[in-house]
Amino acid sequence: MTSSSAWRRKQWTQRGWTSTTIADWRPGKAADRSPAGVAGVQHLLPTAQPRRESFLYRPSTDERDHSLPCRSVSRASSVASTEHQHGDDLIVTPFAQLLASLKNVRNNLIAIANLPINDERHRPITKRPPLHSVPLPDEVTHCAQETLDELDWCLDQLETIQTHRSVSEMASSKFRKMLNKELSHFAESSKSGTQVSQFLISTYMDREDEDPQSSLVEFQVTHASSSAPSTSTTSETSQMSLLGKAKTAAMSRISGVRKLRSAYGGQIPEFGVEGQRELAVHMQRLDEWGPNVFKINELSKGHSLTAITYTILKNRGLLKAFEIPSGALITYLLHLEHHYRDNPYHNLIHGGDVAQSTNVLISCPSLTGVFSELEVLSAIFASAVHDVDHPGFTNQYLINSNSELAIMYNDESVLEQHHLAVAFKLLQDSNCDFLVGLSKKQRQMFRKISIEMVLATDMSKHMSLLADLKTMVEAKKVAGSSVLTFDKFNDRLQLLQSMIHLSDLSNPTKPIELYQNWNQRILEEYWRQGDRERDLGLEISPMCDRNNVTIEKSQVGFIDYIVHPIFETWADLVYPHAQNILDQLVMNREW
Repeated sequence: MTSSSAWRRKQWTQRGWTSTTIADWRPGKAADRSPAGVAGVQHLLPTAQPRRESFLYRPSTDERDHSLPCRSVSRASSVASTEHQHGDDLIVTPFAQLLASLKNVRNNLIAIANLPINDERHRPITKRPPLHSVPLPDEVTHCAQETLDELDWCLDQLETIQTHRSVSEMASSKFRKMLNKELSHFAESSKSGTQVSQFLISTYMDREDEDPQSSLVEFQVTHASSSAPSTSTTSETSQMSLLGKAKTAAMSRISGVRKLRSAYGGQIPEFGVEGQRELAVHMQRLDEWGPNVFKINELSKGHSLTAITYTILKNRGLLKAFEIPSGALITYLLHLEHHYRDNPYHNLIHGGDVAQSTNVLISCPSLTGVFSELEVLSAIFASAVHDVDHPGFTNQYLINSNSELAIMYNDESVLEQHHLAVAFKLLQDSNCDFLVGLSKKQRQMFRKISIEMVLATDMSKHMSLLADLKTMVEAKKVAGSSVLTFDKFNDRLQLLQSMIHLSDLSNPTKPIELYQNWNQRILEEYWRQGDRERDLGLEISPMCDRNNVTIEKSQVGFIDYIVHPIFETWADLVYPHAQNILDQLVMNREW
């Protein structure tokens, strides 16, 4: 082994992970072997033009990474200057780095031992001049060949390993540390920066999985909580104020479920509900990114969720494919709307917006033929129901106030589990059961996908979802192919979870007038929670004090640290079909 290779191996072993490059990956090789549009196959192409990118590509400042070699300058992040650009081969997730390192070891072994190249595995080899011309003893060559065969076997296993959970947790942990460091600097910039940093950490990072070595920002969050004035409030008062119901409500009952008003009968309108003539103009844009859902709600007389969901399912041919009775579907959707509360943000308009956004993401040309009709039906359903009966308060507030829901669901994804319980409880009414045409196995799969997708809308899972998606994309790149395969159900499920999470975060990527409307609505909902916390003598949550918030700084932080990194990763996956979304995000950031 060469001295430089040995040095690299030693440094990597002693100091941990850092960014590396894939010298071997060349887009298009595998694409030449695989036809477009085959089910379960999607082409992964590199971006042709440089773009402003997120903190994920900033060089790690961890002391373990200081002396690690890297053949590529780090990409400019969305929280730093954009004066440096990079090639599309920069790798930042630990599992993908492991694959890249082993491939480098393989190439070095071939060069050192002058081994013949075996094309059976279609592994790309970095062309390099011979390191020596002296023939090696037969036993050395034989040993080197055996080592190469064993290394190839290891690479075969690693390249097919499921990246959805265990290995992506390596990336999730790394990204948490990186984000903590970024936010610590952001917090130092101003008092409002501290509040925004506290909000982002408390909302988008799962406290359960964090490193026990707290960062500066984590200390600030803890310190702020411990130093805040404590006012004792009975759990009875908190629960009565929160849900407007007595604490003694039966735990076995699903709160918030109401009786069906009436089943839908008669002729079905074009969009499922009666609406003004202008409605058709806006409904024609359901396959585009960013139709005016507020206008759709107005023109459909407050039934945008029903109109959007029904029209999407009908246009996709899913009503015929699964023999879905139109009357039962509309009855269910209207009943579902009745269970969405009149919150500023988490209302039926938001439910329809997420369903429409998921419809666009799942329709991406790069994903043609990947998902089954049942998976698409489940995805649209999950998106439509994902916030039903949302009380307008955060999970953390429900936990802090000892709400009945938090007790029922043991503080774990409280709202998300409640949304699912309500959504499936409504399906039990025979007038609402539009799934009568599905087999028992299909219903079970429909339920499984819906549950996993709605649980993925818990914002505290954001870093894990980002790590899952990023690891999947980079691991496939390192494998030496420009083709991503999604033959495994768990891989497709991971994509569906990413889609609904992206849709739930998509407000800053929509046309500016829609973004501004959504932004004002979410702030008003946060402020109402802050007002309630103030009335109850609770500590006011970050971003929830209407008298102490900087809107501009909060949105820049939200875009730079949360929205941009995950949409950037999605854009890499489906390039070039999400470039317009990233472009709109950049424009909205300057608002």
